[in-house]
Amino acid sequence: MPRYGAIDADYAGRLVSATPSRQLLETADGRRLRREQNREAVIEALIALFHDGVYEPSSAQIAERAGLSPRSLFRYFDDVDDLNRAAIEQQLETARPFLDVDARPDDPLLRRIERLVAARIRLFEAITPGARAARICAHRHPVVAAQVHDSRTYLRAQIARLFARELDGVRAALLPAVDALCSFETYELLRAGQRMSRARTAAALEAALTSLLTDPSS
Repeated sequence: MPRYGAIDADYAGRLVSATPSRQLLETADGRRLRREQNREAVIEALIALFHDGVYEPSSAQIAERAGLSPRSLFRYFDDVDDLNRAAIEQQLETARPFLDVDARPDDPLLRRIERLVAARIRLFEAITPGARAARICAHRHPVVAAQVHDSRTYLRAQIARLFARELDGVRAALLPAVDALCSFETYELLRAGQRMSRARTAAALEAALTSLLTDPSS
């Protein structure tokens, strides 16, 4: 006669052995956490190098700053493009709160100009290291070039919305010039190239935008 108790016990034993134990799950979770921590360490290392003025660091420099071996660096990223994209994306995410302009299209023109300039300077102050790195390596890394293009497109559209009244009709041709004045490249030229203070940079941009956007016929 079958010994059902023994059969049930044997089946239960096989079922338990086939089910991942708590120890195995904890080990897998620990490995996943270490991988995420190491990946984050690599990104932070690259951003730190950007802040140090090293915009095209070697894999050895990145690994040393991250506390990892050069051989292990690309366990966490597909290639250099992927690493640069992740670092620049993190910089952009950090700067996202600075994208908003505290002004509406129906506000007085001078208020809109002042608020836009203040917002752009705050943004560019926050992203300078990553923005420099992105522009240096964009020609070699299509993914980074696409990020730069998308950022420029967003900021240009923001200007078009904010100054829709002033850039209407034939005056729409002024948009590229207004966009160029409000770009990171112009900010970099004034701040780093001409060594202007933040206050002088703001004043210069406000004066130029006022001249461009004020309708001479009004």
